[in-house]
Amino acid sequence: MHKIAFQFGSFNIYWYGVLVAIGILVGLWTASRRALHDGIPGETIVDLGPWLILGTIIGARGLYVISYWREDFAGNPLWQMLNIRGGGLVFYGGLIGASLACVLYVRFKKLPLWKIADILAPSIALGHAFGRIGCLMNGCCYGRVCDLPWAIRFPNQSEVWRQHLLHRLVGQDDPSAPVHPTQLYEASLNLALYLLLAWLYRRKRFDGQIFALYLL
Repeated sequence: MHKIAFQFGSFNIYWYGVLVAIGILVGLWTASRRALHDGIPGETIVDLGPWLILGTIIGARGLYVISYWREDFAGNPLWQMLNIRGGGLVFYGGLIGASLACVLYVRFKKLPLWKIADILAPSIALGHAFGRIGCLMNGCCYGRVCDLPWAIRFPNQSEVWRQHLLHRLVGQDDPSAPVHPTQLYEASLNLALYLLLAWLYRRKRFDGQIFALYLL
């Protein structure tokens, strides 16, 4: 897997960021179309989008910095906390940040909170699927070593390879040992969850039901 999608001189654009961005855009587009079913203009979801993105980034990066402060940030320049081009985001932090941003926005605009939450819930799962493919390209969130036919290997010098070299599972010139493609497992499950929630959305009995099912 190659982390870098595009290079412009010394400036790199990483697949992780590209796929997260695609997930956000596709999620907002599907949510805006779903909003029409409840009589809410699609533009309302589009206007909410920038606030969701900001909340997601702040929450996801904030939780990552807290979780890996000692390993990645202690003793380094503070601006490193803002460098997210190559990854360093935690999904659950992003979900918390986006939820807080959504609550503040809908309260300010006097919109129905749980109706908006139901509209967004399937699209969160869809965006998460793209994010997990980004994790695959980034070489993070990898699984345990296995010998299954669909196991995957990561390149020499990747994060997985360094861990396997440290534990003497591979040699200096080898790729990583074969591991479970957990990123693809999660991407597939999130795609299935999106399809299920989108189907249930048209059959829901009360506002907040779809968002509650997503959290389960």
